[in-house]
Amino acid sequence: MFAWIWQYVREGRIGWLICGSRRESTGATRMHQASPSLHSPLLPALLLVSVAAPGFGAERAAVDAWPAASAVLQRFIANQEGASGWPLETVEIEASLPKLKKTGWLRAIRRVVPAEKPHYEVLEIAGDRTVKNQLIARYISANERATELPASSLAITPENYEIHYAGSVCVGDRPAYAFRIIPRKRREGLINAVLWLDSETGLAVRESGYLAKNPSVFLKRVNLTRENELHNGTIAARVTHILVETRLAGPAQLVIVERPTSDELTAGHAAAEGK
Repeated sequence: MFAWIWQYVREGRIGWLICGSRRESTGATRMHQASPSLHSPLLPALLLVSVAAPGFGAERAAVDAWPAASAVLQRFIANQEGASGWPLETVEIEASLPKLKKTGWLRAIRRVVPAEKPHYEVLEIAGDRTVKNQLIARYISANERATELPASSLAITPENYEIHYAGSVCVGDRPAYAFRIIPRKRREGLINAVLWLDSETGLAVRESGYLAKNPSVFLKRVNLTRENELHNGTIAARVTHILVETRLAGPAQLVIVERPTSDELTAGHAAAEGK
């Protein structure tokens, strides 16, 4: 396992740990060029062990950083509901069953209305029927069920999670603080993960881990990595990589790219489709 990690170090795939390094851009291109590290929460978790355990001469820096990290965490907790999504957004989903060599994809506009299930306007859907029905449709259904749960039951708060400061990291040229979050209960929708918070805005830039409770007995484990692209102090795009270890069909992979949109763009899509 450690030889695998050092292979990533030699190939330069973890450059985001160094301030000023070039970060891979977030966007739809990742749907076709997903890094293997994004499919496993293990690598960032193990790397943070070395970050969280400073050597001689670094202990003072870690202690001094904690008050600033604590303030950023409190800002995130207070504002996370408003930063969790957009009322209207474009959604692109690419899914695959590598073992069966089956793929499928969806492009849609999702409208979120308070106290209602999200409404999807499908712009394009193609690919294998099994992937569309068993992966894409099930993901959308799970997303809809999540909206029925109280937001307070899913929020990253001390009531729902044990939260431990793990050290500082860098995303491109921006410093961030890393936290280990452990669910207090094995409850639906909670994630055992490592969370990175931007030091300036308090927004989450990366969350990588696995679901605390599997949604189905047919699944062994659900790994998830979500990255947010920040622009002018707000989240401009969200890319989520999901790796589902199924008991029957082998691994299932999904890449979801979400971006805010407007009614004007929605009308433009409708006009282009001749509606």
